[in-house]
Amino acid sequence: MNNSSTCILQPSQISSTALPIIYTLLCIIGLFGNSLSQWVFLTKIGKKTSTHIYLTHLVTANLIVCSAMPFMGFYFWKGFHWNYSNTACKVVNFLGTLSMHVSMFVSLFILSWIAISRYATLMKKECVLDITSCYEKIFYGHLLKRFRQPNFARKVCVYIWGVVIGLIMPVIIYYSVVEVKGDNDKCYNQELEVGHTLSQIAGLIGTTFIGFSFLVVLTSYYSFVSHLRKIRTCTSILEKDLTYHSVKRHLLVIQILLIVCFLPYSIFKPIFYSLHHSNDCEQLNYLVEIKNILTCLASARSSTDPIIFLLLDKTFKKTLHNLIKCDSSHVQSND
Repeated sequence: MNNSSTCILQPSQISSTALPIIYTLLCIIGLFGNSLSQWVFLTKIGKKTSTHIYLTHLVTANLIVCSAMPFMGFYFWKGFHWNYSNTACKVVNFLGTLSMHVSMFVSLFILSWIAISRYATLMKKECVLDITSCYEKIFYGHLLKRFRQPNFARKVCVYIWGVVIGLIMPVIIYYSVVEVKGDNDKCYNQELEVGHTLSQIAGLIGTTFIGFSFLVVLTSYYSFVSHLRKIRTCTSILEKDLTYHSVKRHLLVIQILLIVCFLPYSIFKPIFYSLHHSNDCEQLNYLVEIKNILTCLASARSSTDPIIFLLLDKTFKKTLHNLIKCDSSHVQSND
């Protein structure tokens, strides 16, 4: 058995061939879909709600992730052949890692805020909300009301970008400059894949935040379901069934996205950090492979968001349908 401190990572066909292909496909699909989504949100939707503001910033984060995918693809394709001193290795590692992590955590923040915003949309409906206590007046009358305000949404998104970049940028710089010294000849090496104390602590904090985001969405969803049960006796419930169904569907889809894309990554990260100290080099290779696959899965969510917008947002769906209809009519008239 090799000691883990001198373990030379050997990428499998999954890392050296499959991941570059997957990242390339995700990049193409994601750039096209998110660019189209951003164009629709910015130019074709007149009255923007708070949800549209959050989605606009979510699409921006998605575009950054998709732009980082070629860097990640090149790293897995050529990383084992590059020397660590190679400029391409350092550029790909720094830009890919920075873009991926900043965008991932901005997306998580915004998904959490969208969940709260959709819950706030429900709570503005005055059905049988007998607001009597001081807590209810503050929570329902003031706090949730702000989540529905577009100006508040814009400020929140700016703060999210500032906080995430301010926290992650120093960690990535320290990781790239100080922790990864390039003692190994290859760009694809243990130091770069595992990191050291600071980056591992930051990774665990990030993992905790993923769990917190999931908890926020889960709480919003079950609070909605609980509230829905209470208002079943309301005489106007039939008139609002479509609104309730829409909000419930939004929250459920966000919850599924977090479970499928982010939860495996967040569960495995602490396991990875606890097991990588093993003296078994073969085990370390397997752990790194799994980590990279789950990271790819987490980033894949950015490419699938336009499909989610099409399924969930009526304004987006209607606008896109009208654009396609107009283009078809224009082509037929030219013929």
